[in-house]
Amino acid sequence: MSPSSRLEGISEYYFSQKLREIAKLNAEGKNIINLGIGSPDLPPQPDVIKVLQEESAKPNVHGYQGYKGVPELRNAFASWYRKWYNVTLDPESEILPLIGSKEGIMHICMTYLNNGDLALVPDPGYPTYSSAVKLSGGDCISYELKQENNWQPDFAAIENNLTGKVKLMFVNYPQMPTGQLPDQQLFENIIAFGKKHNILIVHDNPYSFILNDKPMSILSVDGAMDIAVELNSLSKSHNMAGWRVGVLCGAKEKIDNVLRFKSNMDSGMFLPVQLAAAKALQLGKDWHDQLNKTYAARKKLVTGLLEAINCKVAPHQAGLFVWASIPPSYKDCYELSDEILYGTNVFITPGGIFGKAGERYVRVSLCCTEEKLKQATDRLQKIKA
Repeated sequence: MSPSSRLEGISEYYFSQKLREIAKLNAEGKNIINLGIGSPDLPPQPDVIKVLQEESAKPNVHGYQGYKGVPELRNAFASWYRKWYNVTLDPESEILPLIGSKEGIMHICMTYLNNGDLALVPDPGYPTYSSAVKLSGGDCISYELKQENNWQPDFAAIENNLTGKVKLMFVNYPQMPTGQLPDQQLFENIIAFGKKHNILIVHDNPYSFILNDKPMSILSVDGAMDIAVELNSLSKSHNMAGWRVGVLCGAKEKIDNVLRFKSNMDSGMFLPVQLAAAKALQLGKDWHDQLNKTYAARKKLVTGLLEAINCKVAPHQAGLFVWASIPPSYKDCYELSDEILYGTNVFITPGGIFGKAGERYVRVSLCCTEEKLKQATDRLQKIKA
């Protein structure tokens, strides 16, 4: 039985393949230090876990749940957006909890793209944007982000390259993988571009609390609700990646449209997880400050690790990773990544998996203990470029 044609041009997710390779190397006794994936290694706040434990012990919480999430969670998201982003949302009609924001990317593409419709995706950028567009039948137009332009879109260049009607544009700030922070002008420019061309702006915003004391939402821009939706997540900000709790925020019409697709794809999120997530959304500045203190210490070590192999780290990066340019002596990022993996048993991510614009860069995760980072640095001393 041959697979569907929609899988043509879609490869297995890079990290899915790489984790199997690393597992094989570990089975051979290599003891790989994996600095690739941004899966938080720290636990959620204890009170959040306590809510999950207490609620899951109740006999009446194990059935199907509503497709829009329980009011407690939607209200918590609304309060969270008001407190941290200064954005007012109607919890009844403008907030849709998701089983992780990654599914929201697919839901949006399946909701809005017909065969042959065009979507703008950033290069470098999260590979799932392109995959979701292709799986839904759409076609991708990559827009290149450059370091000399602070990894921001060049709107004039994008307009010059448009060959048809674009329906969606994915943007992501703080940007992954580069760590570039947004400012109000950038968000205003993106919204203005979307309105000018009648393009739905899809802003993916999971990193705004990590190593950043000024979280921003694109929905804070005047008129943004007319043309934009925003995805957010508790995976990074609250150490809940495996819990799969995300959210889509936007105008009622857009939420209703996505819900038409989503309601045919799942049967709701486990109620105790929703209630625990609502508790997590109530955490204050102390939680984020303590978490960022840990990441700041790790970032200092990762910066030293990258400098040990003559990679250059740009300043002022946010998020769970450090992005760095590679030495000119290497053909590309894959050569450097493989040399490190097979020469020192340390895995760092080649930037080329995020697009052609990332081929002279590597990315290192902060989701690793200081002890492991020091061990990795010691190993990398062996191959100074």
